Amino acid sequence: MADQRQFISAILPQVGAIGLVIVLGALLVMAIGVSPVKAGAAFFDGAFGDVNSIGETLLKSAPLLLAGLGVAVAFRAQVWNIGAEGQLYIGGLASTATALALGPVPAVILIPLGILVSFLGGGLWAALAGLLKQKFGVNEIISTLMMNYVAFFGVSYLLHGPMKGPKQFYPESGFIPESGRLPVILPGSRLHAGILLGLLAAVVLYVLMFRTILGYRIRVVGDNAEAARLGGIPITRYVLLSLFISGGLAGLAGLGEAAGVHYRMIEKISPGYGFTAIMVALMGRLHPGGILVAAVFVGALLVGVDNMQRVARVPATLADMLVGLSVLSILVSGYYPVIRAYLRRRFVRVA
Repeated sequence: MADQRQFISAILPQVGAIGLVIVLGALLVMAIGVSPVKAGAAFFDGAFGDVNSIGETLLKSAPLLLAGLGVAVAFRAQVWNIGAEGQLYIGGLASTATALALGPVPAVILIPLGILVSFLGGGLWAALAGLLKQKFGVNEIISTLMMNYVAFFGVSYLLHGPMKGPKQFYPESGFIPESGRLPVILPGSRLHAGILLGLLAAVVLYVLMFRTILGYRIRVVGDNAEAARLGGIPITRYVLLSLFISGGLAGLAGLGEAAGVHYRMIEKISPGYGFTAIMVALMGRLHPGGILVAAVFVGALLVGVDNMQRVARVPATLADMLVGLSVLSILVSGYYPVIRAYLRRRFVRVA
């Protein structure tokens, strides 16, 4: 009975937040003269209406899941990695360059190698910010944020010059060989094996963070760095390690976009997945299971709202507002106990 009450008290704020967004969304849609029923049907049809819709929802969820897991590792160690977007670009670049350099070798070699180099590329790029923090005291929020732009413009330079495909008109690389592409796993859609990589990463990360000494030490460093130091935990090593794992997972998201969606490296390979992943990680309370649910939720939002815009003629600005309201409401719901305690204190004072 106590467990049931605890579960209900934990899930109720999120359910209430989603319900509030539905009501607000319906009111906003009605205010511009669109039927909320028509808009809601268009949203659901876009996100879950058929095989292709489900595939698109999960396709959007995959990079959010991988990058969100990465952000969560760093945040658990109280290291504020704001550079998942740049790490995604570096991972995509590393995997594409490797595939183009090796050519059409067997998939059993090229795909695992692509996974490895994308993880290493994103991880080392993030670890560089850790070195700047430990050696020179550079705040990781600033360094990881600025390194995003270094990654963007560095990739742009390469795609305008040395890596530009010989037959490409736009700034993009040549096509990745067939053997280096992530296979489609849902016929009738574009959903590729990157979502399986994300699910595997969520399981591995859960075991790592909550069932191993390494994960325990990362969490201790985040919870109380001074206690960790007194306990003999080398803080510098675990800060660097958390950033390396964080960037590596974001790099895998880049692999998914390059080898699973575009089949090449393009200049704007991500519409901001690395930044949205920060919200996904916070919505999921930095827990792999919660991040998985949050990633699918945001993926459904992105796809459903896009279809609502096309079918129900909901303006793009209103559609973006609904996405923002959804994310904000769920994030605020995490502070429900604090808000409830404050209101109780105010009520008692008034009484």
